Amino acid sequence: MILRFTKMQALGNDFVMLDGIRQRVALSDAQIRRLADRHYGVGCDQVLVVEPASDSRADFRYRIFNADGGEVEQCGNGARCFVRFLREEGLTEEREIVVETCNGVMTLTEQDDGSVTVNMGVPRLAPQDVPFVAESPATLYDLDIGSSTVRILAVSMGNPHAVQRVDDVDRAPVAEQGPLIERHRRFPRGANAGFVQIVDRHRIRVRVFERGVGETLACGSGACAAVVAGRLWGALDETVEVELRGGSLNIRWDGEGHPVLMTGPAATVFKGTIDL
Repeated sequence: MILRFTKMQALGNDFVMLDGIRQRVALSDAQIRRLADRHYGVGCDQVLVVEPASDSRADFRYRIFNADGGEVEQCGNGARCFVRFLREEGLTEEREIVVETCNGVMTLTEQDDGSVTVNMGVPRLAPQDVPFVAESPATLYDLDIGSSTVRILAVSMGNPHAVQRVDDVDRAPVAEQGPLIERHRRFPRGANAGFVQIVDRHRIRVRVFERGVGETLACGSGACAAVVAGRLWGALDETVEVELRGGSLNIRWDGEGHPVLMTGPAATVFKGTIDL
């Protein structure tokens, strides 16, 4: 099977984009892992597939596969690349695009400067919606990991996140705690483990250990989850600059009941074909 692909990145979070409209894309978990492999394949954090929408509200379907081959619900950085890919490939001339995901629909808008704004939807905080095992909703939960206990916010941004506040994100135990939180029994579908340092009311620094991938240079949904956490903890205002290892995002959240809006860059790296 020979596939045409485009390699893209958003703040260093990198993707293999596949056009599933003009070519047949039906990949096994092993083939996805091969594509994502940085030594034997193209190399990426996620594989993204464009397909025709089955939902009448949407223009396209957006599918996301982690580097381990598993399909997941959401990827904010990938969504920005998705818009640029659709326009660069001539699949649409629209600047506002509605895409279908396995969790519903989302609206993506290319701005005049080439950045992309993603409406990430309203954060889900009820434990059953994350999903997270807890008796009642809270803005902080005690989570036992190994021999220690951390305090987290459990929130879904279309995918599950566990966000904890740290004093210095550079010294945060991401490599040690990330895998334990990712596979914690209280997260039935796993979780993305976020570590947030609050610099002031308009700026935070974030690192994320992503479910099925490991730590990435940037995580869009993780940046959104961190802002939601900081707002609920009373530490942030509505608009926040989120500094990730790969660059910065602008996140706005007007509070409970409102969607989170994420704006940032996306770029093509190269195009090619691969024989799977």
